[in-house]
Amino acid sequence: MPSSPTTEGRKAPRRRGRRAKPERERDLARREALAAAIPYLSSVRAPSMPRLGEPLGSQVTVATYNVHRWAGLNGASAPDAARAGFVISELEADVIALQEVLRPFDEEDPLTRLADALHYHSAFVVTRVHRRGELGNAILSRWPITSIFSLDLSFSRVERRSAVAAQFTGERGKLAVVATHLALVDRTRHRQVRSILEHPQLQGPVVLLGDMNAWRRCKATRALERELVGDTDIPWPRTFPATRPMLALDRVYARGARILSIEAHQSPAARRASDHLPVIARMEITGDALAAESSGG
Repeated sequence: MPSSPTTEGRKAPRRRGRRAKPERERDLARREALAAAIPYLSSVRAPSMPRLGEPLGSQVTVATYNVHRWAGLNGASAPDAARAGFVISELEADVIALQEVLRPFDEEDPLTRLADALHYHSAFVVTRVHRRGELGNAILSRWPITSIFSLDLSFSRVERRSAVAAQFTGERGKLAVVATHLALVDRTRHRQVRSILEHPQLQGPVVLLGDMNAWRRCKATRALERELVGDTDIPWPRTFPATRPMLALDRVYARGARILSIEAHQSPAARRASDHLPVIARMEITGDALAAESSGG
């Protein structure tokens, strides 16, 4: 069939937004290389203008928040970190654990922008790499991070999971904070909990924050309550789904600390910014635990 006079000698126009093959191949190679290294520490940053305030003492306010890839309540909206960022600013916590944090490959990093705007130090560990960017767990902190490491919690072929652990040094010793997002399957979740509890670098005072996916009592939650809560009866606040919370998926556990208060943050902004509500807890780090850690006991 002869060519149409309107197209003869011209290349067909490339579809708008479609990338050239070499560019797609480079992106694929990058994703494959990063995926082979999972979990990995992707970012540790100090804010451009750090906060000036009290050093780490015995009173600490912590929070945990699943930000749902910045995609809002139903996950169908275009990513907008400002929505969750406003909620994080409402918390006014000293240390915040974030789950389902998305750092796009080809756009400005929303985590860096958010941490800078709120004057937080930040650390981010990648759990999964997909076409849009890196997905994982983050820690935001008013205080400088003295050490940081990742934990590989992928004990299932189905689910990639990890944690990020940060250590802080105060006037009376060290405190470790772990941010994680545990598995949906009970048996795998229990292995993940044991891996955290038995980690050699997490044997002093430690705060465990995250989306535990603990929609009912199981071996994992019993282990956490036995070893990090003790005889204290904690009324876990319901956080999921954000519009009408029914499940207490997001929790705060601690060793060498006493939880003074814990609640879900239920502001109008929080009910729209993610499918989870944040949890915020006020804690008292026990002097004996800090003294033992600082003396090497």
